[in-house]
Amino acid sequence: MTTPNMAAGDGEHAAAEVLSGLSRHLNCLNEDSKATRKRALEAIKKETVDKGLPSHVLQGVFPSLLKPLLKCLSDPMERCRETALLTLAEFVRCVPRPEESLVYLMPCLAQRFGGTEILEPAEELRLCAVETLSLTVEVCGKRLAPYVDDVIRILQRTVVDPFPDVKRESCKCTLSFAKCVPEHFHMQAESLVNPLMKTISHQHSRVRVSAIEATGAVIQHGTGKNVDDVLSHMAQRLFDDSPQVRRAVSTVVGGWLLHLRDRYSYFHKLLPLLLSSVIDEVPEIRLQAAELWRQAGAQWEKENEDDLKDKMDFLLTPPPLYPAGVERPGLGCRELVIRNLGRLLPAVGHDVTDWLVPTRVKTAQLLSVLLLHAEDHSTQHLQVLLATLYRACSDKEKEVVANCRAAAKLLGTFVSPEVFLKLLLDHVETSSSSSCPWTPLMVLAAVLEGCSGPLLRPHLKQIATTLAQPYVCQEYEQTLYLEQLLACVDVLVSLCEADCGTVSLELLQVLVTIQSLSTEPALSDKALDSMQRLSDVQGLESPVELYRRHMGRLLDWLAASVKEWSSFSPQRLQLQVMAVQSGPVIGEFVGQLMPLLQSCLHPDRDPEMRLSIFTMLAKLLLDAGNTVDSQGHFKSDSDRFLVEVLLPNLVWRGGRTAAAIRTATLSCLLALLHGRAITAGQLLCVGDRLTPQVLSALDEDSQMARLFACRSLSIMLTLIGPSLQPDALNKIYPELLKRLDDSSEEVRGAALRALGLWLSSLTGDYDPQVCAPHLQFLFQQLLLHLDDPDTAVQGRVLGVLKGGSSVHPALLKTEVEAVRDKQRSPSYCDQLLQHIQALPEEGGPAL
Repeated sequence: MTTPNMAAGDGEHAAAEVLSGLSRHLNCLNEDSKATRKRALEAIKKETVDKGLPSHVLQGVFPSLLKPLLKCLSDPMERCRETALLTLAEFVRCVPRPEESLVYLMPCLAQRFGGTEILEPAEELRLCAVETLSLTVEVCGKRLAPYVDDVIRILQRTVVDPFPDVKRESCKCTLSFAKCVPEHFHMQAESLVNPLMKTISHQHSRVRVSAIEATGAVIQHGTGKNVDDVLSHMAQRLFDDSPQVRRAVSTVVGGWLLHLRDRYSYFHKLLPLLLSSVIDEVPEIRLQAAELWRQAGAQWEKENEDDLKDKMDFLLTPPPLYPAGVERPGLGCRELVIRNLGRLLPAVGHDVTDWLVPTRVKTAQLLSVLLLHAEDHSTQHLQVLLATLYRACSDKEKEVVANCRAAAKLLGTFVSPEVFLKLLLDHVETSSSSSCPWTPLMVLAAVLEGCSGPLLRPHLKQIATTLAQPYVCQEYEQTLYLEQLLACVDVLVSLCEADCGTVSLELLQVLVTIQSLSTEPALSDKALDSMQRLSDVQGLESPVELYRRHMGRLLDWLAASVKEWSSFSPQRLQLQVMAVQSGPVIGEFVGQLMPLLQSCLHPDRDPEMRLSIFTMLAKLLLDAGNTVDSQGHFKSDSDRFLVEVLLPNLVWRGGRTAAAIRTATLSCLLALLHGRAITAGQLLCVGDRLTPQVLSALDEDSQMARLFACRSLSIMLTLIGPSLQPDALNKIYPELLKRLDDSSEEVRGAALRALGLWLSSLTGDYDPQVCAPHLQFLFQQLLLHLDDPDTAVQGRVLGVLKGGSSVHPALLKTEVEAVRDKQRSPSYCDQLLQHIQALPEEGGPAL
């Protein structure tokens, strides 16, 4: 049987034999020849570690080979240095007591690889050296404690080595070393923070992962004073393109929350990092972070069990409006957020306006997570939260705004309406001082969306009244502002439904204002849809019925400010929206409408305002039976409207603006006549005042004005022509004849039609013999136009003459024969003569 002493003796004998065989090779290591040194090192390696000698034999050989091998680390030949390093690493791995070599090995490695300058130029050899160091840490463990300074010196240098693989191996070595000698490592850990922070943003993702993991160990096993130095760098890695890097951050931060000795001092700084991983886009990272967060909350809950006894018993039921499909965080997690929320919100408010879009997006997402944990405790931070949301909702990035609206919705879920409305409505009313006045409305809409109808019901009047205030709903024309105003109305209608009947008027005022100020057709259509929903929830058939219910008060609402209206006033646009959309309802309130029109269409009022209202009126009067005269009330007062509103605006005044007003007034007059909103009797009563103004308009510079005047005369002649006295009739045709030479073919055609109607208006009271000079002049002027270059005009003139031939056939025959004798328009003249001869012999004025 072999005893230990015998084995030791055999080992020593075997080692002596090996050393005896290596003596020549050891001597050759001092030769000047590179090849000789190389062969010697390879032979030493081959005869020892490569030969597979027993470990106790290698242990006996190693002390004699250690110094020569270490000396070879400085050999000028790279292959020699490589072989020496590999041989050393194999000895460290194989010998049973590698710690005996540390007294020479560690100072040598520190001198070679831990200096301020890189003494080893070969990247592969630096990597090999760090791998040897990692191996030494692995096999020696706590026995490396006396050499902490040497290891740290090496790692400080190799962590920032230019070769990425060296960086990775150094970070792994740091991680292992920190775990091996924690009681000694903490004294030197701080010196590794700066090198690691330089490496943590390396372009290779695997290097970044290794640096993050090493940082976790350095902070975990350090003094705890360097957490602030690494947090900003760790936070930046949350936006890393590599999921592995982000996963490493959540693992490290979760470990700190669970195991860091001074973690209670850093909860408010560590929570945002882990919670940001809870909302990562990669499911695996979300699940891992959520589990770490659950563990951290459960651990904190267990450590503070005495303080949480009451809450553990009574706060297990989630709030009634808790978001569907969302798992409620544990009590410990909620309490951690609640107790640190006051310290978290200032940082959130700062980062949500960061210049980097990803930072703003992540911060907005984090805000929702915090509110989901804080629940009703967010009430005490409401002022700060709202200020943060206002700033974030003004962001140009849609994703930031969407996440902030989601956070605001949670406020509505957890905070009482009495509380949030007191602040929010004040901000809505004073938003004019903000560069983005729509943000309070946007936040209000989102908060209301998170609330419930029954809770909002007592506050409906307050909300709707605020929204309908002129300085709220009429102050801004930006599309974004109007969209948020509409969103508030939509939320109220959606949540409160039939209860909106109590504030139907205010909501209708807001919807009318949105349509009147909007320049986007899509937004106007949305407001119309909202009006339909408002009607539906009240059981009304259509918005027309909604107008019928409120039109009286709406008109009173406008009348209160009518004396201050101008072209910039939204009220004129509101009037147009109401008048057009209400259809026949506006005809039921003519008594209130007429004073409004008389006031805002007075000749002294703003011209642009009058232009727009005249245009609106023209549209209504064209279909008067279905609009302003649906009940016949307008027609009974139409002569007064004509005299008091239209005629004063037809009076000639200098300037283009005044001319445009007259054109608009003429269009309104034409619509009034065409829509039959005035009777023949009423028209006859005001004819002596109306006709001169219309005849004067035939000389307007505006082609449209002349056309409107001609057409208006045609309708007037149709309605009251036969009732006019000869003197009145004889004042009309000369002005019409002038228009036969008009530059506009359309005006000439309208004038010819009016002349035809004038001739057909002559009754028995019109004595052709007495008025023969007038008829002769008329016939002569018409016959001149039988030679018109436009054949269409010739045909129309012929038709007019044929139609009026029965008035005084003999006179017309004489004038036609005179024209034919001059060889002008013989064919038309022959047709006229044939037509006259076919008339009854008695002739006379047409009846």
